[in-house]
Amino acid sequence: MTSPKSPPPARLIVAITGATGVVYAVRLLEVLRATTEIETHLVISEAGLMSLNQEVGMKKKQLEAMADVVYNVRDIGAAIASGSFQTMGMIIAPCSMKTLASVALGLSENLISRAADVTLKERRRLVLMVRETPFNLAHLRNMTSVTEMGGIIFPPLPSFYQHPASIAEMVDHSVGRVLDLFAIPHQLTPEWLGLKAS
Repeated sequence: MTSPKSPPPARLIVAITGATGVVYAVRLLEVLRATTEIETHLVISEAGLMSLNQEVGMKKKQLEAMADVVYNVRDIGAAIASGSFQTMGMIIAPCSMKTLASVALGLSENLISRAADVTLKERRRLVLMVRETPFNLAHLRNMTSVTEMGGIIFPPLPSFYQHPASIAEMVDHSVGRVLDLFAIPHQLTPEWLGLKAS
């Protein structure tokens, strides 16, 4: 008689592509690193590595040290490429228009788009922090397609009603809102309690 399997840890896939905004993924990994209940699984594209160095001055090894498990973007046989590997879902931060198109069309051309495809087919939460402006019609149609498949399009747009005093506070607000989508507790941004009476 076999003993019952213990439940898998709460795993969250974090992917980074070549769009601007890699700071969102860095901050996300920082916050999740302090949360022992979440096991992070990181995959980053070649273009994402370029953005990492250009935008935040980090090296590949520094970023990888922030995650629990790291995959090569070309390793299409990795654990996160299978639906039998249990995860909470996936966040692509930032998400380039190329990756958006690949997810929308189900191309699975690399481990990022394959893991996103698996997340959708298993009906798990997929959040795409898309970074581009202005959008053309192809971008909008691809976002509609992903939304119709159950994905969440989340452009990291700054909010001003809480009077952010720095870029870091704007980043924290977007990262906090993404964590809210996975019901992951955080202290990044206060809950909105409505307008104060004048």
